[in-house]
Amino acid sequence: MEAWNHILGEEEANKVSVGPITGQLCEPTVQLSVSCRVTVTGLGSFAMISAQQPPFPNKAERTMDCQSEEEETCEEQCDSENCTCSSKHVEFNTGSPVTLKILQNWVPRVSHYFDKEHYTYAGHQIAIQESIEHFGAVVWPGALALSQYLESNQEQFNLKDKKVLEIGAGTGLLSIVACILGAHVTATDLPEVLENLSYNISRNTKNLNMHKPEVRKLVWGEGLTEDFPVSTYHYDFILATDVVYHHAALEPLLATMVYFCKPGTVLLWANKFRFSTDYEFLEKVCNIFNTTILAEFPESNVKLLKATVREN
Repeated sequence: MEAWNHILGEEEANKVSVGPITGQLCEPTVQLSVSCRVTVTGLGSFAMISAQQPPFPNKAERTMDCQSEEEETCEEQCDSENCTCSSKHVEFNTGSPVTLKILQNWVPRVSHYFDKEHYTYAGHQIAIQESIEHFGAVVWPGALALSQYLESNQEQFNLKDKKVLEIGAGTGLLSIVACILGAHVTATDLPEVLENLSYNISRNTKNLNMHKPEVRKLVWGEGLTEDFPVSTYHYDFILATDVVYHHAALEPLLATMVYFCKPGTVLLWANKFRFSTDYEFLEKVCNIFNTTILAEFPESNVKLLKATVREN
């Protein structure tokens, strides 16, 4: 209880108790997330998001939580209007973004398959099979955030009959939502993810009277001109969610975004920000594209950005 007294004050600490396994506070207005440091965050969509993540990312999440004081300071300094991760100031085109919560579109169901999750978007129920073999085969918060935003802002971002490319499609949830909203969708990811991706997309779109989606291999930065020649492929929207985390392919990812984003293309990127390198990548995006933060989901540390090519 001494820790609670320090964090909440003695009076508030006496009002709450700690769940025996998860570390979640029984008080309905606060939640404790225990990893390498103690933080208190609001209960709500964060709890739902946590419930969607399978056990296997724990190692990565522990790495994400055990950051140096310098990286924690960087995250505190990087807000929606500017980033001070380096000496170069990053400016965005518009004022304050909309602050949102990820809604509970996840539908609890009794299923014979423990690895399926059920969601509802645009009036359609979507069953997603996840896999513990790859990070790309898990539904992450960015996909939930962007799926929700596209569903709620169809007048602003009308996908009907538009050509949409998702890079790092993972389980395919976002591509399925884009297909339901009427887009010509091409979902791409690494070869080892394609089997599960194809299964989810086929299962959820085969009976829809929509454009048939396509699933293709795409390794960031490799074979772009051969596999996606500019003369043939032009996309109205590029979608990307939680593609930036602690991995070695950030430069190829940025090169891929630059390659596909042509005049008239809109890049919509939703990401959970964890590392100082995430903000460094954001700074590079801002230096290349006209960038606007459309929305923030503070309880899950997700930012949703719109980027377009700068006109000379």
